[in-house]
Amino acid sequence: MKITWLGQAGLLFKTSSCTVMIDPYLSNSVVKINPRNYRRVPVEERFFSIKPDILIFTHDHLDHYDPETVTHFLTAETSLTVLAPDSVWQKVRQIGGANNYVSFNRHTEWTQDGLRFTSVRAEHSDPYAIGVVITELSSDKNYYITGDTLYNTAIFADLPEKIHAVFLPVNGVGNNMNMTDAARFADKIGAEIVVPLHIGLFDTLSAEDFSCIRKIVPTFYKEIPLGE
Repeated sequence: MKITWLGQAGLLFKTSSCTVMIDPYLSNSVVKINPRNYRRVPVEERFFSIKPDILIFTHDHLDHYDPETVTHFLTAETSLTVLAPDSVWQKVRQIGGANNYVSFNRHTEWTQDGLRFTSVRAEHSDPYAIGVVITELSSDKNYYITGDTLYNTAIFADLPEKIHAVFLPVNGVGNNMNMTDAARFADKIGAEIVVPLHIGLFDTLSAEDFSCIRKIVPTFYKEIPLGE
């Protein structure tokens, strides 16, 4: 499994048989709504040439479901799988075409190309927001993308016992965990690897300040070195 950070909360998962893109934000559209949230890291347009097999959106906020970005990957002429909770599903399926728009609300599972995707609870201002557990069936490793979320004890019941890597927000604004609660959250779920996200694009926060002994600091547009 190769995992690349696309910035903000965006991730690209690649196996020998499947390419999965989660919450890609590769535009500067948020600045039109909030001038403070301008893009501090330029877009690397090479990612626009990627043809994902699966697109996942965790909730309906512009830095997660961004129509300007989506049009590079999903059109009426493409044929791919889209997993999205109801808040996004109602919008994205209007693109139409031969794409398979799966209503991916909490506790829903979808299996494709050697991967199983499980939708789990998130605590966020979008009431339909979800996290996603990706299970690589060949290795039985679980990769947990929390999506935007606060620390909420009700989340833990949705999670598998063993989590190889967790990818979680640490910026502490917009109904996301701060660095202290994100570290507590990672400890609670016992993740072997902890990757802090949702920083450095709209702010000057640094993952180096995130205190967690199992953390791996990601670099924009680079593969995350999970040591696999």
